[in-house]
Amino acid sequence: MDKRTKLIMSQVMLPSQANVAGNVHGGEIMKLMDTAAGAVAKKYARCNVVTARVDELQFHLPIFVGALVTLTATIAYVGKTSMEVIVTVDVEDLESDSEPKRALSSYFTMVALDKGGRPRGIPPLQLDTEEEKLLYDEVQRRREGLRCKCNSGS
Repeated sequence: MDKRTKLIMSQVMLPSQANVAGNVHGGEIMKLMDTAAGAVAKKYARCNVVTARVDELQFHLPIFVGALVTLTATIAYVGKTSMEVIVTVDVEDLESDSEPKRALSSYFTMVALDKGGRPRGIPPLQLDTEEEKLLYDEVQRRREGLRCKCNSGS
């Protein structure tokens, strides 16, 4: 795997990121996810990138103050000027021996921009492992399904 296609970042959740009951605001996590997606996309494209679309943001578990949140952003598909980034969020209670659990996942479409703010070409994604090929095919099928839904008017 190209070292530029994956990025992992972690942060302990603070009281300023939560409501009075200690639940971290969804928007705080979404911002971290967007940051991770943008960072890996910029790392890959080597230029400015912007978020064009967020699909299927799924909250699986609540996140509380004091939890360690680990985000993994992986470029799974590359078009001419855009990249599909899968971002997963795992949460770990640092005061117990429990294993990290998947709290959220989402797909981010990031677009590479030139200095004038227009979409610019990016290198094709090199698929080295069977896992990368399967992920690429899965995302390509998902993207085609989204296009079909948009074209059908539903």
